[in-house]
Amino acid sequence: MKQLNFHHLQYFYAVAKEGSVTRAAELMNVTPQTVSGQISTFESYIGAPLFKREGKRLEPNSLGQVTLRYADDIFNLGNELSRTLATQDVGKVANFNVGIVDVIPKVMVYEILNGCFDLENRFVLECHEGGLPSLLADLSINKLDLIISDQPLPVGVSVRAVNHYLGQSGVTFFIRKDDSEAYQADFPQSLHKAPFLMPSRNSALYQNLISWFSQSQITPNVVAEVDDSALLKFFGQAGRGIFCVSSAVEHDILEQFDVAVIGRIDAVSDRYYGILPERKFKHPATDAVLHAAEALLSKDN
Repeated sequence: MKQLNFHHLQYFYAVAKEGSVTRAAELMNVTPQTVSGQISTFESYIGAPLFKREGKRLEPNSLGQVTLRYADDIFNLGNELSRTLATQDVGKVANFNVGIVDVIPKVMVYEILNGCFDLENRFVLECHEGGLPSLLADLSINKLDLIISDQPLPVGVSVRAVNHYLGQSGVTFFIRKDDSEAYQADFPQSLHKAPFLMPSRNSALYQNLISWFSQSQITPNVVAEVDDSALLKFFGQAGRGIFCVSSAVEHDILEQFDVAVIGRIDAVSDRYYGILPERKFKHPATDAVLHAAEALLSKDN
């Protein structure tokens, strides 16, 4: 067989991903006739069709699915190579792009990433915050080197990535110092009907808390649900309600905010994961960050 024409493979890849010759043509800034011609040439080279029509979409057939898996590997590896070579001076390491699920406490992110500045390799640390679905989309196109998440890679998601379990931590409950005595003596029953600041519904902690409250027959008075973990603490410091955070960063919370601990529980725990793209080479800073996270979470155990 002749050597594979990667130009043809690129047209196939665009149609397979977009499900349409027209949309692939728009993406590649060419005419639909050009795309159709390139696909026909590629199928002639293969000696078999690669697509089947399902409704209005073009879907890869069984041979097309095999071709698509190889194309994914080829183009992802090409993107990885481009990022590695995209440096302005010899010896410079490509920027370290870390995605952070937005419900993770900022103080925890700081503790995990702070050591990056002391590594020998030179790079710019780029932090990108967002929901897990949007971060996974960026990971799938090699915009990120690592995601720090409170949830593992969801089952069935078509992203070539692996989970790295970092550890878990119980949670600590805080309130404004002036109000702490009223809740410390009878904890956790003191949470019943108490003003409570819930984390985001998108967080694993939210679901764990709901389950634990139900099992413990505790019904707090939820006064707010807050996506931003830093804002949650500011509301708590202002006396708007009780909030809870991973016990791994309890000391940092007490140092940075005018709050007091009212109790701790291990029945509700935060689990943390590093989600890494499947690549030939990891960014040199990845292992240092993963080790820092594991060390931080081990303090609570």
